[in-house]
Amino acid sequence: MTTVRPTSSYAQLGVVYAEQLAAQGVTASILTHKWQVGDLIAPHSDIDIRVILDQTPDSWWEWNERLAAAHHRAVAMNPAHSRLLEHPPGFAFTADELDRNQVSPAEISTWSLVTGNAATLRRWQSSAQMLPWSRADERFYRGILDARIGGRYQLDKDSTDNVHHDLDGYRRHCVAWHYVAPCWFAAAALATRTRCPGKTAALTQWHPGELESHAERFLRLSATTSDPGLSPTQLLRTAHITVDAVLRRTPPPRPLQEAVDAKSAAWTTAAGMLRVRVARWIYYLNPPPETVTGYLIAREQKELRSARNTLTRLADLTSGDNALLVKAMTELLPPGPTTASTLHDLLVLWGRHRSVVDDFLSANSA
Repeated sequence: MTTVRPTSSYAQLGVVYAEQLAAQGVTASILTHKWQVGDLIAPHSDIDIRVILDQTPDSWWEWNERLAAAHHRAVAMNPAHSRLLEHPPGFAFTADELDRNQVSPAEISTWSLVTGNAATLRRWQSSAQMLPWSRADERFYRGILDARIGGRYQLDKDSTDNVHHDLDGYRRHCVAWHYVAPCWFAAAALATRTRCPGKTAALTQWHPGELESHAERFLRLSATTSDPGLSPTQLLRTAHITVDAVLRRTPPPRPLQEAVDAKSAAWTTAAGMLRVRVARWIYYLNPPPETVTGYLIAREQKELRSARNTLTRLADLTSGDNALLVKAMTELLPPGPTTASTLHDLLVLWGRHRSVVDDFLSANSA
């Protein structure tokens, strides 16, 4: 492994990543990452890339192979990148899909520019903010809460693999930014029916009633995640109290209409996620030396379950040849735990049915 001087900022890391994509022939018109700059806390936060393409590639399989190679090279440049670039991009969309308002507005609202045209991203985000609040928004934000409340957030499940120093500081970071801040972000959006740009924005702008004191205390504590005098367990006890207070201010589910073009939106959501799976599986099964991916392999079970849920909703909205294509794609996502062996089997299965995969991943962008 070649060790280089650590990147000095997430902005610089984004430029490095864009250079590696270009070197492998992955031509993205725009790269974004999830969350605002203030939500990325060095050296603990990873950068979660989204790729925006001018058009779909001729072969998604070959595109994924190049994407996996680019990610591998970017991580191999520096041991710290195994954490900062934890996984290949989470979604790939086309510019046309964004122009047609087919990408989740709640998702777009969290994006920050890595490389590309800032004015184009601002236009997409402005359009996303103007769309009516819909059932898709409720699913997006309540999904964040459901994944963490009722005892579902467990600190010991937040892997410290690829964290090379200050493990307690990282665990405090997990409590603050993987548990409390996402819950606050989702609750603020649900309570105000606005699509929040980020976690810090929610914490600083939404604190009705008693939440003001909780926000002040949390922001103070979260700024001291490297303080050895504050144990992760102590912070977690405070976090539970804070999240309970946030949930008391979260409205119950309300009946809502689906988005205006729910079928196209659901198809784009599923396709956007599945377009990058092969790159993830290739990378997870063959990571750079000293990079651990076992926990990411296990986490694919949750990602694939989410994709199947979206495909199930999509099946109810489609008919004819489209319904057959959705059914065929669903059959290529078998349920169950994900292991290195099952991901290898999935690569073989998808390789055997490349035409189905390519048809599904490109159909909605045509």
